[in-house]
Amino acid sequence: MRPTTRHQRFTPAPLALAAAIAITLAAGHAPRAQAQGTAATETARSIAFNIPAQPLGQALNELARQANLQLSFPAALVAGKQAPAVVGPLTVPQALERVVAGQRLAAAVDGASVILHERPVASDQATLLPTVRAVASAERPGDLPAVFAGGQVAKGARMGVLGNQNVMDIPFSVTSYTAELMENRQARTVADVLTSDPTVRNTVTTGHQYENFKVRGFTVSRGDFAIDGLFGMSGNSNSTIEMFERVELLKGPSVLFTGMAPSGGVGAVVNMVPKRAGAEALTRLSLDVQSASQVGANLDIGRRFGDNQAFGVRINARLADGETTMQGQDRRREFLSVALDYRGQALKASLDAYSSKEKVSGGVGAMFWFATTGTIPAAPDPSINQFPSAKGELDARAVIARAEYEFMPNVSAFAAVGTAKYGNTGFVGGSILNSINASGTSTSSLTYGTLGYQNNQSAEVGLRAIFTTGALLHEMVLQGSQLESKTGTASNTTRITSTNIYNPTYVAMPAVPSVAPLSSKSAWTGLTLADAISAWNDRLKLTLAVREQRVDTSNFSASTGAVTSTYDQSAWVPSLGVVLKPWGDDLSLYANHVRGLSQGESVTKISGYAQDYTFAPYKTQQYEFGLKWNQGRFMHTASLYQLAQPQLISAGTAPSLTASINGEKRVRGLEWSTAGNLVDSVRLLGGIAYTHGVQTKTQGGLTDGKNAVGVPRWQANLGAEWDTPWLPGLTLTGQVTATSSQYLDAANSLSIPGWALLDLGVRYSTQLASKKVVTKLGVSNAMDRHYYSGSFRDTRAIANLGAGRTVSASVSVDF
Repeated sequence: MRPTTRHQRFTPAPLALAAAIAITLAAGHAPRAQAQGTAATETARSIAFNIPAQPLGQALNELARQANLQLSFPAALVAGKQAPAVVGPLTVPQALERVVAGQRLAAAVDGASVILHERPVASDQATLLPTVRAVASAERPGDLPAVFAGGQVAKGARMGVLGNQNVMDIPFSVTSYTAELMENRQARTVADVLTSDPTVRNTVTTGHQYENFKVRGFTVSRGDFAIDGLFGMSGNSNSTIEMFERVELLKGPSVLFTGMAPSGGVGAVVNMVPKRAGAEALTRLSLDVQSASQVGANLDIGRRFGDNQAFGVRINARLADGETTMQGQDRRREFLSVALDYRGQALKASLDAYSSKEKVSGGVGAMFWFATTGTIPAAPDPSINQFPSAKGELDARAVIARAEYEFMPNVSAFAAVGTAKYGNTGFVGGSILNSINASGTSTSSLTYGTLGYQNNQSAEVGLRAIFTTGALLHEMVLQGSQLESKTGTASNTTRITSTNIYNPTYVAMPAVPSVAPLSSKSAWTGLTLADAISAWNDRLKLTLAVREQRVDTSNFSASTGAVTSTYDQSAWVPSLGVVLKPWGDDLSLYANHVRGLSQGESVTKISGYAQDYTFAPYKTQQYEFGLKWNQGRFMHTASLYQLAQPQLISAGTAPSLTASINGEKRVRGLEWSTAGNLVDSVRLLGGIAYTHGVQTKTQGGLTDGKNAVGVPRWQANLGAEWDTPWLPGLTLTGQVTATSSQYLDAANSLSIPGWALLDLGVRYSTQLASKKVVTKLGVSNAMDRHYYSGSFRDTRAIANLGAGRTVSASVSVDF
């Protein structure tokens, strides 16, 4: 039971004890009597421990980290054992006793050492089993949350201002995909990783150089991607994943954790966690080939240096070139990243830098915009090149620095700053074939040649403190952040008078502009105060947060450079989350009410409105209830949610139009996802999502009650891996992905059919000349189905085309 004395405060950790233990463990012969004297004094002091329920080995490491101890132990001694949550002001011996409670183990501080031993069995009370003395170093403060059973997802995620959190303690639905999953799936982009999630569907067409998704019925675009919680740094093309250890998907609005996403997405936020050098040296070379003739090479190098391996460097490089599955298209990718980090007792810091360039020639992916009446034609073969003369180039460079300093146990400050520069030229998006009739003929199509740039500066600073008020444990964070962005763009267009999606007409592309004038400046500034309150021995956790968010935007004339419009609005956003574990640490019931922000729209007299008016940021409200069940081998998450987003609607006629945000799009859904080991040799990952999107309030009530655009009712994924018994190291893999039909227009007169895909694969891991070698072969869309994958935009009847059959093979060697 937690102490009930009120107004207790945390006290500094026993530094003298930590020093004595460190000396003893390093040298092995420090004077024991002196260490015992110091330990006896220092271990009497209390520390505000906050150790979640987890495997015993991890709990002991976490205790060591919070107490500034240096220790480790044989893995066999704690294998298969679970530790309960330990929360509150406790001395080191008290915390040790609680961590090993219920086990046939005893732990104690003996002089300058921590001793673990097994308790005697009931039948032989006089015989003590061998004592084991801890002798090595503790888990590092920068380490990621541990990997869950099966290795495909993690037990926790980095949740913005609140830092690393155990999944069972997060009052949201979140999945953290691991580097192991990315490597085994031969994933090249974030889109490849998120094909594992039943709630996510890609909303861009084959051959496109950008990434957009639909999650919970709302668009998630590149502006909703963060690197380690920092927006605006993730690049301007498909996100290559060579530099990332985790890809984390937080479903629903993210204001509580990361502030307002620049793109205003409310369906989810994608957070990418950079790789760090591990304790073991790594030199891995990978070669890969993908149909039609894309050939690539990856190099991954990691090293640690210095006392206690405090300094680390991780280098990732990729070069790929060759023809894709689209006829005549060639794609080249150049990528280099360097990650430096320092892990000290009080200070941890990192520096990440990357450079990326992607060039496409001989065609780009097309968008299919259908006529407002009639039948949608069958999906064409995705290998057909609709714009064979198109080419484009995207480049991105960024540097991100981050540091956190622990002034004393449970009090720390953190800061991060990043700068990024992006450029694009040519046909970097999907050109549009529009007014497509039932026979596939397009009578009016547009293509765009663009030149553009974007310069971003992002920063955050904050304080974090853990303290107690009576029986309550608080983790409080105060964080401020700002993202500034300047963009410039220019474009030329060409109109194709007639073509057919099954037999395209060759048309020369328009010239790319030579100058891209400044088009906009934007700043997103916010201040967040969050408090995660734990009670009832960590079985109840209440998370409260409030954020003040400001959006300041100016748009400029391309010809004169004069300001054409401005936007400067702010909003306060409260958030609430709760986790309850009434029957133990393996089952969490959670709920949240959070609001997501999107930039409000502006109306003008020039557009026919009675007055110029700018709306404050729109507030999308989410209500969610769910449960998480950790069975040891399997983890399940089930959630029931509602998202309601305001919509701009107009009334009257020009020049006396009036505008309001009384419109509404509402999405309700039920989701279930699972990951883990069915048996030791079989791993599963997948789930199912039921989503009901409705236009609840529309202009003039014309489409009230109609289904929301681009929201399929059913989505399901199931992936499996089987380690075969007849050949050690041989694994067979497969995934089934299914999506039901969806509407492309508000009137619900145009729809695309549902689809299902089968992916198959095999990999073989072995040792050659004492080197680890892994070979993989995979086939996505094995049945070569031609299909429209989804809706591109809610306001236009535009569909995207799914990828055809693609074969990938790779071999990697650890030197």
